[in-house]
Amino acid sequence: MSYQLSCVVCVPRAIWVQPTTNHSSSKSDRAQRIEYLTKIPRSVNLESLQNGYLFPEISMRESEYAQRNPHARLIRLGIGDTTQPIPDIITSAMAEQALALSTAKGYKGYGPEQGNRELRRAIAETLYQDMQVKENEIFVSDGAQCDISRVQMLLDASLSIALQDPTFPGYADSSVIVGRAGRLNAGNGKYKKIVYMECVAENNFFPNLSKTPRTDLIFFCSPNNPTGSAASRQQLEQLVKFAKANGSIIIYDSAYAAFISDESPKSIFEIPGAKEVAIEISSFSKFAGFTGVRLGWTVVPEELLYANGYPVIRDYDRIVCTCFNGASNIVQAGGLACLSPQGFQALKRTMGYYMENAKILVETFESMGLKVYGGKNGPYVWVHFPGLSSWQVFNQFLEKAAVVTIPGIGFGPAGEGYIRVSAFSHRESILEASRRFTKLI
Repeated sequence: MSYQLSCVVCVPRAIWVQPTTNHSSSKSDRAQRIEYLTKIPRSVNLESLQNGYLFPEISMRESEYAQRNPHARLIRLGIGDTTQPIPDIITSAMAEQALALSTAKGYKGYGPEQGNRELRRAIAETLYQDMQVKENEIFVSDGAQCDISRVQMLLDASLSIALQDPTFPGYADSSVIVGRAGRLNAGNGKYKKIVYMECVAENNFFPNLSKTPRTDLIFFCSPNNPTGSAASRQQLEQLVKFAKANGSIIIYDSAYAAFISDESPKSIFEIPGAKEVAIEISSFSKFAGFTGVRLGWTVVPEELLYANGYPVIRDYDRIVCTCFNGASNIVQAGGLACLSPQGFQALKRTMGYYMENAKILVETFESMGLKVYGGKNGPYVWVHFPGLSSWQVFNQFLEKAAVVTIPGIGFGPAGEGYIRVSAFSHRESILEASRRFTKLI
């Protein structure tokens, strides 16, 4: 079934992010505008990046629309930024820690680069029960996205890599920056040296590992951003078995694990043998509303070894101690409060609010006869619009309904024809957006 949406803004069928600025110019033009150049060439890796990173590109288009339509009530269901207030028990802990800094007794300077011991212990005991994850294997950080780049720095640039398709674009971009991805093929939107593991509705959003070539590194996100699908225990057992058979390392992103409502594993370390093949990266951003506060962690098991038997954890510790001075002690106090019984219970209520938003969005799009995925184990709804490009749907919703979504093509070639809709919003905005969607289609 095709849906006839007339696009107000005509955007060519896009591959990943459409460039909006042409940075090329003739030599004579440059000579007229530039008086001095250094002798330092630009990084060939950065030259290989696509011109626009997805989320700033969305923000720019949103800003342009707002300038053209200053009286429009724009609803933002695009970038997955949390909207609900952080519970008092958590902000009070941060305020108390901040106020203590103005006293001689309470002042603290540098803390351990790996994170405060109390918080590391709380993460191990609260989130990794019965998984034998030790507190010394946990490295507290300023967020998962920063840790993705630290892990990229940890591992040699010559290593091959596989990604889910679609998936969070930061994995590919950071791979390009460290020189692991090769050149972009503008025709299909894929980097030459990256193996794209198609994860679509037809294969239950899990790659066909029997047809996946061996790579050194496997980036895997569950629940997946953007599809909202969570891998089952059986699927993750297959993934761990695949990694062990190939001598690969899985970089597992569990940033949305707290939203899982069924029996799907919340950590790769629920799977026997995973500690020998996996690093897990996670975050307080989404489940605790810390998108602006910034706090995350990475687990590097002692059992994870290089080919020569050297422990990976020792190198990661060196990376952290070299590139990072530790997360704010104020923020870590908030993280500790998040994992207290009262704090975690309060956060569950907030997560339930977002998941009710997701349910409303799913029901809205299903009532239109559209195929809808996600919204059950993650706060994203993944909607298919057959016969239309992602950017066409994005622009139609922006121009005709004043609702910002995310074009699926921004998450990889397999996302073409889809949009991602975020449940991170206020209830009144979700209900109003649903009314606008229904009226438009």
